[in-house]
Amino acid sequence: MKIGEFTDDAAKTRFLDLYQRAFDRLWPGPPAAVDVPTAFGSTRVYRAGRSDGPPIVLLPGAGGNALMWHRYIRTLGDHHPLIAVDTVGEASASVQQAPIDDGRDGAAWLDELLAALDVNSAHVVGCSYGGWLAIHHEIHRPGRIANLVLLDPAGFALPGPRFFGWAIAGGLAGFAPRALRPGLARLVANGTILETELMSLIPASARYRRRLPNALVFSDDDLRALRTRSLFLLASRSALHRSRQVADRLARIVPGAEVEIVPGAGHALPMDRPDLVTERILQFVAAGDE
Repeated sequence: MKIGEFTDDAAKTRFLDLYQRAFDRLWPGPPAAVDVPTAFGSTRVYRAGRSDGPPIVLLPGAGGNALMWHRYIRTLGDHHPLIAVDTVGEASASVQQAPIDDGRDGAAWLDELLAALDVNSAHVVGCSYGGWLAIHHEIHRPGRIANLVLLDPAGFALPGPRFFGWAIAGGLAGFAPRALRPGLARLVANGTILETELMSLIPASARYRRRLPNALVFSDDDLRALRTRSLFLLASRSALHRSRQVADRLARIVPGAEVEIVPGAGHALPMDRPDLVTERILQFVAAGDE
């Protein structure tokens, strides 16, 4: 069965120890962890922020987990309840128990998760693969998402040599002396390199067998089905796709979507420009509530 898992118990223990240590150091305040059962496995979420109003649901990119949002928790939480998700099937505290074969399955998992959390009107923020899952939710299971913020989402080009080179360069840069990392982060457009705690998880997460479906490119009909109010923040230096081409395609097919290309940012957009991304999320959500 195509289920993500660690190579052995020692690998799982090693990763979870590092993961918990990173949370203890980075997460603002004690994390309120909840393990939510779904048909696809137990999904770890972290609640934070206010207790009233529709929540902001934070979906990480491939290979990431809820901890990638640690810089966003205080500011976003001052305005909204927050739910940060460890995507089932990624190296994290979630435990996959059934295959996710395609975007339709991914949409079913997310819908089941939101239903179990009693979320009927959410503001969903999806980074890269998380954005791909969120769009599929709107295609196959619409109704629970009021506003959608997509941060350099996957699904507009297949990863090629440029993307894999970017990912490898970012991983290797994490082993460079700290004094060199700011320059390397600017060179390859990947602010994750400066996140020491997150980078420490990479070797341990390499011993996780990821079995989630590839983020296939959306068809025009897929995108026409996107009726939810949406903001696309695209990175001008994205290694995944050509952002101007994506913006032009969205303007043609999803004319109601708001699209912004963020200058100087790479595919790790939430790490490259956290202040700008936070501001855009809050502005977009607030405008939708008017």
